Amino acid sequence: MYKKMISRYFPMIAMVLAVSLLQGCGLFGKKGSASEKDNRRGEVTGVAKRVGWQQNLPIDMVPVKAGTFWMGQADEDIASTQSAFNRQVTISEFYMDKYEVSNNKYRQFVEAVRLGEYSYSTPTTLKDPPQFNLDEVLPDTTVWSSSFSYHYGDPLMEFYFDHPAFDNYPVVGVSWEQANMYCEWRTYHMNANDKADFEMPPFRLPTEAEWEYAAKGGKDVAKYPWGGPYLKNKRGCLMANFKPGRGNYIDDGFSYTAPVDVYAPNGFGLYNMSGNVAEWVLDDYSEVGTALTWDLDPRYTKEGEMRKVVRGGSWKDIAHYLETSTRTYEFQDVKTAHIGFRTTMTFIGRSGSMDVGNNRRRQR
Repeated sequence: MYKKMISRYFPMIAMVLAVSLLQGCGLFGKKGSASEKDNRRGEVTGVAKRVGWQQNLPIDMVPVKAGTFWMGQADEDIASTQSAFNRQVTISEFYMDKYEVSNNKYRQFVEAVRLGEYSYSTPTTLKDPPQFNLDEVLPDTTVWSSSFSYHYGDPLMEFYFDHPAFDNYPVVGVSWEQANMYCEWRTYHMNANDKADFEMPPFRLPTEAEWEYAAKGGKDVAKYPWGGPYLKNKRGCLMANFKPGRGNYIDDGFSYTAPVDVYAPNGFGLYNMSGNVAEWVLDDYSEVGTALTWDLDPRYTKEGEMRKVVRGGSWKDIAHYLETSTRTYEFQDVKTAHIGFRTTMTFIGRSGSMDVGNNRRRQR
C-alpha cells in the first residue's frame, strides 16, 4: 500500500522540487530583474538585485499615510499669538513612533555611549559610528527640582530616570540637541545591525507640519488628537494627561507624567500626541514661520535661530496647550521636566502612496 502511494505521488513531488530548484537558481527569472540572455543581446534591463526592495517598518512605529490637511488654528486663539494661520498643506508619507521615547529606550542609547558599543558584531554599514561624550547625552535629572519654585522634586530627581518603576515613562530633561543625538545613534544602531542590502533612511525629529498632521489622526480639522471639542469622553474620563484646573493635576489619573502607552491612541495609532510631555520638533521657531514655508512638506529653518518649536502640551499645562494647532517654543539647549520627544522616518516608497495596509510593507 505504502509503495503504491509513493509511486502515485512521486512524479508530482519531483516536479515541485524541480521547479523550486530552478527558481532558486534564477533560471525562471524574476519580474523586473536583469536578464542574462537579454543583456547578451545588447538590451538594457537594469542592474540586477535592485528590484523588490521594501522599507521595513521599525518596531513601535506606525505608518502615517500621505495626505492634505488644514494646518493651523483649530479654535479660538486665546493667547492672541496670531502665529497659526490656517493654510492647506500636503504631507508625504512617513513613519512615526507610536509612543514618546521612554526612559528605558533612551537608557539603551546612554549605555551604548557608556560602553562605546554601537553594533553587536561586524557593522553592516560602511559609515563611521557617531562620536558622543557620555556627559553630553545624559538627561538632566535635576530638572524635577530646578524647573519649579518651592517644589519637593527630590524623589523624582533620584528615581525617575534610573529606577525600573519608571522605565515605561517618557524621558525628560533632554534638550533638542540631545534628541537629535538619539536620532543619530538610532540610525546607526539600525543600519549597523541590520542584514538588509540597502540602508534605511535616518531617524529624525518630525517637522512641525508632520507633527500636526499626525496629531490630527487623519481628521482634516481637529482641535485635539481625539477630535474634540471636549476633553472628556462619554464616560466622563479625561482623554489626556494635563492640568485640568488650578492646583489640580490628579483628575486625569497622574500627578506627573504617565506611561507612554496609556490613554486611547488617535486615528493613526499614536499615543499621547497631546499631554504627558510636550515634544521637540525639527523646525526653528518664528511667529510667521508657517506663512513663509512652502505648502508641500514645509519646514521652517533660519541660520542661528536657537528657538525650536515645541508641540502638544504636557502634564503641567492647561488644555489650551493640548490643542493640535497651539505653537510654543524653547531654546535648543534647555532641559525641562515637561519636554520629551518621539522620532520619525521618511518613507521612500512611491510618491503619493496612500496604502498604509500594503502587504509588502513588513513589520520588523
